[in-house]
Amino acid sequence: MSHIMENPKGGCVLAGINAVLGAINRVCPILHSGPGCCMQTTAADQGQSGHKHSCFVSGVSIPSSNMLEKEVVFGGVNKLRTTIQGSIDIMDADAFFVLTGCTAGIIGDDIESVTSKFREEGHEVYAIDTPGFAGDSNLGYEVIWNTFIDKVIEKDVPKDDKLVNIFGIVPYHDPFWSGTLEEIDRILSKLGLKVNTFFTKHQGIEDIKKSSGAALNIIVNPWIFNGPAKKYEEKFGVPSIRIPGLFVGATDTTNFIRAVQKALNLDEKLVEDVIEAEEDYVYSYLGQSIGVVSWKRFAVVADANSAVGYTRYLANDYSFTPVLVIVSEPIFRQEDKDRIEKEIRDLEYAKPPKVLFLTDQYEINKAIREEEKEITLLVGSSNEREIALEKEIQFILGAFPINERLIFNRTYAGYRGSLTFTEDIYDNN
Repeated sequence: MSHIMENPKGGCVLAGINAVLGAINRVCPILHSGPGCCMQTTAADQGQSGHKHSCFVSGVSIPSSNMLEKEVVFGGVNKLRTTIQGSIDIMDADAFFVLTGCTAGIIGDDIESVTSKFREEGHEVYAIDTPGFAGDSNLGYEVIWNTFIDKVIEKDVPKDDKLVNIFGIVPYHDPFWSGTLEEIDRILSKLGLKVNTFFTKHQGIEDIKKSSGAALNIIVNPWIFNGPAKKYEEKFGVPSIRIPGLFVGATDTTNFIRAVQKALNLDEKLVEDVIEAEEDYVYSYLGQSIGVVSWKRFAVVADANSAVGYTRYLANDYSFTPVLVIVSEPIFRQEDKDRIEKEIRDLEYAKPPKVLFLTDQYEINKAIREEEKEITLLVGSSNEREIALEKEIQFILGAFPINERLIFNRTYAGYRGSLTFTEDIYDNN
């Protein structure tokens, strides 16, 4: 091995798929893997995401074929078949998804032939043949949605011009996913829209099946979901818009609303009334805290979505000075990096920060340690707490992994989430 990465932020592709399935109500993953995968994939995303686990099935309760040496030599399809049948008998789920671990992927077990037999018998059992070594959690998010598009989502669903689908907020990989989706749902509902978040409101497989009837897919992320969005439009005729980063605070949330208004041709008066009421709510509180939070020179270490949102809010809405922004998830395409950097650097008032793309914790700590400009506020993950203590920098937990607090529906996104963010800046002084 030519390179060792310290503390990678996220898990394998299997962990990403498992995290998405774990956030959907009454859906059960079945792992065709070695005995450690159910624990490792859960710990990789869910266990470090504010200690919030799947409410339906997670950890050691996930059915697994627990492949051992015998299955590696002679194949594991017979053991998988009994595992699926046992899961159907015991788990009161609406759908089952068989996921391959690295072992099954290497020996080439044909899981599709096994699952198809169960579907012929009337059971909703689907195969996802993507071993963990194929990529990271973000790829897992796209893989599972491609599977839904290919195998689950129904064609010829009647169109509903008020229904929208939300994508780009990755469950567990974003510790604030529940609260963020609830805030997006709250805002869009005030515009008269019906919202498929897929991971809140006890939404399940039926909501996914009918999602082809939506009028619009809204991707809240600067880079992921390109492939599935294209397939959605080609197969179901659902167009997409991309919001180029998490919106935090009044400025970017208002821009988000107007982008949705334009895409769906919503009533202008209704939209402006909602914006006026929401901005008044936020600014009436912020006006009460003038002079309470002192000026900061800040750095952010986070996934691309959060890095964009935090930087733009602190610089544009709160007039802090950005010094350094480190995007800590693996991004390989240069066009994606350029898009992300543009959103981070294109600020209204502040001088643009230095932007780095680093996934190795050693390199991240080194960049913060060697930054020539003074940093007085650092927003990051639990991995950055040590360097913040070393440099005596005020620190806020705002990105995956978070293992020092319990998170239910907390968020920094949207109008109301930005007030929570501002409170945390004060509380951590």
